[in-house]
Amino acid sequence: MKVKLSDLEKLTEKALLKYGYTAEESGVIKHVLLYAQMRGNNQGVVKLIGKGIPKASDTGKIEIEKDTKLSALINGNKNHAMVVVNQGVDIAIKKAKEHGIGLVGVNHINTSSGALGYYAKRIAEENLIGIVFAGSSETVSAFGSYEAIFGTNPMAFGIPYQDDALVLDMATASMAYFGVIEASTAGKSLPENIAYDKDGNLTTDPAKVLDGGALRTFDKGPKGSGLSMIVQILTGPLIGASFTGVGDVANNWSGHFVLAIDPELLGGLDALKGGVAQMIEKVKATKKLPGVNEIFVPGEKGDAITKKALDSGEIEIEENLYNELKKVVEN
Repeated sequence: MKVKLSDLEKLTEKALLKYGYTAEESGVIKHVLLYAQMRGNNQGVVKLIGKGIPKASDTGKIEIEKDTKLSALINGNKNHAMVVVNQGVDIAIKKAKEHGIGLVGVNHINTSSGALGYYAKRIAEENLIGIVFAGSSETVSAFGSYEAIFGTNPMAFGIPYQDDALVLDMATASMAYFGVIEASTAGKSLPENIAYDKDGNLTTDPAKVLDGGALRTFDKGPKGSGLSMIVQILTGPLIGASFTGVGDVANNWSGHFVLAIDPELLGGLDALKGGVAQMIEKVKATKKLPGVNEIFVPGEKGDAITKKALDSGEIEIEENLYNELKKVVEN
C-alpha cells in the first residue's frame, strides 16, 4: 500500500515519543528509521512494532571513556544505539577533519543502530571516507554449523564523489535479522537455503528461525563466515563489547566501530571524486548479460527509491506493517 510520507513520519515520531524518548532523541531515531524505510531497507519502522524499542529506564549519561586526537571510546550507558552512534559519527568526523583520521568505538548499548549506510553516508557527505561496522547478538551460524554464534554483523562504506556519496551497506548474514521479523509480520516465507531451524534443517519459515534457528552468512561459505568473525572481533574484543555469547550479552551486545578518513592523507579528494565518477561510468557501460537492462552500483537502487518517495511525497509500505505501527500509537 502507499501512504503519505508525511503521515509515516508523524506516526513514527509519535511511536517513539510513546516509547519514552525525548523529542530530540525521537528526531534522531526517526531520521535513521526513515532513511532505511525510504530505501526499501528492512531496517526501518519494523523496529517499532511488536515489543518495539522502549527507552530503557536505567539509561545513564553517554560518556567518552578514552579520548585521543585520533580516537575515542564511547560508553553508551544503554541509551539507544541510533543516538549514541550518531554522536560517535560526529566525533569521528571532527577528528578526521582536524587530524586526518577519526576512529570511534561504541560499547554498552543493547539496541540496533539500524541501517549502517546512514552513518557511512553522513561521513561521506563531509568529504571523508566512512567505514562503519556493527556487532550483534548470536543469530548467524559459522560455516559448517547450524548453531547461531555470530551476529548479522553488518558493514557500510561511504565514498564521496561529485556532489553525492557511493554507499555500500550490507550484512555479513544472508539477511538482516529484522528482515526475518518483517517476513514473519507479513506472513511471507524466507528465500530458500538461507536459514536453519533449531534442529539444523534448512527452512523458509521465519517463525522457525526466530524460535532458536540461525541465519547463514551471505555466501553460505567460509569467506562470509570469516568476514563475519572479523567484524565481530572489531566490534567486540577491540572495543569492550560482548561477542559470541561472551560478556554482558544483555546490556552490551551492540558494539560499533566507526572510522572516518580524510582523502587528503593520500591521493586527495578531487582525485578520489573524479576517479570514482570515472569508475562508475565504466562499470555501468560494461557488456551486459542476456536479460540485463542496467548495471547497478552500490546504493543506486536505494537512492532511486528514495528519490521517488521524496518527489511524490508517498511511500510504499507493507499493509500489515503499517497497521501494526498504528497499533503502537493507538494502544
